[in-house]
Amino acid sequence: MLIPFLVSAQSFVLPKNQKSQKIKFQLLNNLILIPVEVNGAELTFVLDSGVSRPILFNISDRDSLLINNVQEITIRGLGGGEPMAALSSKGNTFKLGSARNYNQDLYVVLDKEINFSTSLGMPVHGILGYDLFRDFVIEVNYGSRNIRLHNPDLYKDSSPKKSQTLPISIEKRKAYIEGTVLMEDADNVPVKLLVDTGSSDALWLFHQPEKGLDIPEKHYEDYLGRGLSGDVFGKRTKVSGIRIGDFELKDAKTAFPYRESFGFIKFLGDRNGSVGGEILKRFNIIFDYPRGQVTLKKNGNFSTPFQYNLAGIDIQHNGLRYIAESIAGPNGVVKNNDDPFGNVQILLENKTRLSLVPEIIVSGIRSGSPAAEAGLREGDVILAVNGKRIHTYKLQEVLKMLNQKEGKRIRVLIERYNRDLLFSFVLKKVF
Repeated sequence: MLIPFLVSAQSFVLPKNQKSQKIKFQLLNNLILIPVEVNGAELTFVLDSGVSRPILFNISDRDSLLINNVQEITIRGLGGGEPMAALSSKGNTFKLGSARNYNQDLYVVLDKEINFSTSLGMPVHGILGYDLFRDFVIEVNYGSRNIRLHNPDLYKDSSPKKSQTLPISIEKRKAYIEGTVLMEDADNVPVKLLVDTGSSDALWLFHQPEKGLDIPEKHYEDYLGRGLSGDVFGKRTKVSGIRIGDFELKDAKTAFPYRESFGFIKFLGDRNGSVGGEILKRFNIIFDYPRGQVTLKKNGNFSTPFQYNLAGIDIQHNGLRYIAESIAGPNGVVKNNDDPFGNVQILLENKTRLSLVPEIIVSGIRSGSPAAEAGLREGDVILAVNGKRIHTYKLQEVLKMLNQKEGKRIRVLIERYNRDLLFSFVLKKVF
């Protein structure tokens, strides 16, 4: 995102003589979600090394949120749309555990379409990046789902065994790392990549045939995500591999975004793309911006094969819906599982209960995929997968049900125009 630079004295700090602060995070769709208190309000942010200033973009679930010293601005980001209205705010208090910043600048995007919550299945209010990486040595343990903020003045470099420390360059408040892309014709192409923890994808490459970065023959067009300035589209494929330092990942998922999505950036310089969360989560990482380096160590995710969505559908929350549930068994017995004495209630007539549950819909479907060929459509409301009613499951759990393994038959019960329809298909790989 291209955001105006605001000059102010601000920084995150830990209490005097405190060496570090540990913070638990959730990992959803390869994104790191951390709790952040903003002016006393408890919010959830994506830890995004690809953003220069904190941005709030979804506070619809809040009764109120105080932000200080506000002025109206316009900002631009990825996507082919026009600049959007936003608020610039100074002098805000951010808290992460015992880490504090009492003079934090932030932006508030007013467009309700900018919202991660529907696709992640939980409220997400914003993104936080460079300001945190600038002030701490940040240790990200994807395996145990925690980050540790180290005071850089008290931090002693104790790189773990079998790790490798590599240089990174900090340019315009973002970090870049060098690597090598292994193309299908066996050419090795050196690349400079933005380190982007806020991208759920594995690898983005710019289409630069003159540098050896051409799109492989096997690919398909797809929606890649939404930026601040609109939707981003491109072509999805795989490259033979990506090498970073001594680490090599084979058959890496890759997207080639269309150049018009980067139209607001007049000059990309020597950057060739981005490395995102689906690659980064395969390491435990120590980000050391103050020293211009990053330390990588393989974790349990390293050897997991890269795999595209086997069903070919994307899903998201779409508000709430009522469902009717029977609260008595066939003999009129209602069991209370929370009762430690095993007491039950006997009903003399059938009883039902109306429950308000999240509605999950098909938000996108890949042309030629198993789900598309079976007849599923965008906008279908998913009711059950393989006989399991999904309203008791989290969004990511439902997505996992739909993508278990190649060759598995999936039965999906959906609602379309007030009719229940059952579809069946077999999961298969794209490439």
